Amino acid sequence: MSQERFKDTGTDSIFGDILYERVVPRDHFLVKLKELIDWSRFRRKLLQWYKGQGQNGRPPYDPVIILRMLLISFLYNLSERQTEEATNLNLAIKYFVGLAVDQLAPDHSELTVFKKRLRQNGHLAAFQEMFDEIIAIALEKGVEFGKVQVLDSVHTIANVNVQKDEKRQEQGKGPRDPGARWGVKRTRKVRDEKGNVQEQKEYFYGYKTHVSINAQSRLVTSLDFSSGEAYDGHFLPSLVEKDLAKGLPVETVTGDRAYDDGDNHVFLWSKGIFSAIRLNDYRTEKKDPNKQVWLDLKADPRYQAGLKERYKVEPKFGEGKTGHGLARCRYIGLVKYAIQSYLTAMVLNLKRLVRILTGVAFKGRATAQG
Repeated sequence: MSQERFKDTGTDSIFGDILYERVVPRDHFLVKLKELIDWSRFRRKLLQWYKGQGQNGRPPYDPVIILRMLLISFLYNLSERQTEEATNLNLAIKYFVGLAVDQLAPDHSELTVFKKRLRQNGHLAAFQEMFDEIIAIALEKGVEFGKVQVLDSVHTIANVNVQKDEKRQEQGKGPRDPGARWGVKRTRKVRDEKGNVQEQKEYFYGYKTHVSINAQSRLVTSLDFSSGEAYDGHFLPSLVEKDLAKGLPVETVTGDRAYDDGDNHVFLWSKGIFSAIRLNDYRTEKKDPNKQVWLDLKADPRYQAGLKERYKVEPKFGEGKTGHGLARCRYIGLVKYAIQSYLTAMVLNLKRLVRILTGVAFKGRATAQG
């Protein structure tokens, strides 16, 4: 039977693991991350998207090496060129990636080719599988998942100069990013000069990632994607179905008023899941005999308990935006945005997994010294 063949990394030499064990601290986050995960699981999944599956043609780089470089890019919010440089200069990163000290990192273009290969051969399935594998690893390692899932969406600004793009379209040219749309970032109530309360909306141009987070483990468990104008409530069923498919112990789902849709409540009830979605006022304030079901729902202790878990999603979004570049699209188009979101969520989950299982926290910025 044929065996996979990959480019030599030199890790079996004196410049490989033996040297790293002497110079890279054993309690470094990247050391713990490399040792905690069985990365061969990702190799098996990735090779199915390789034309020769690592057995025919010229030996490629081990796909795990390229994957770990991509994770470094998102972990430290580096461009792909910067990732190549950091891998060459930073011993902890080079050790994590899987190269000997005297080996040069793959050219940054390899990261582009890698993403393109997965995207063309598997669309988003390859990234979905890698993301799901991290949840599977967490379950196998005994990470406790609670019974409450928190749903929300996070917006990302398109990689577009809107003013220039408007002028471009006035000249009869197409938009730079045809998939991006205007959406509402937030709505707040303000008083006008006469003291009347009015709603003020703040808009953004770009995309959304729709997210399910487990309230206890604080791991991102499921994702979906859309352009900026999409209605959040439409994505509840798909997120919940994905969570259930992973074997998560979902008993309560909570979210803000954007998810307060009759179909969503019925969907959750049909699955035997308690709906702790924050209700719009009209449901309980209307003069309607049918409002009793909503009054009973609000009176259930599980309703308030679920709503109290909603705050846990905001720090996760802030972490993704300020620490890992999710505030702005790296790429153009919905599919490439989904890839960015998957990789960002993988990084967030790996950070959390290392913290839960080893107690070692990620410390941030990469330097030549590590």
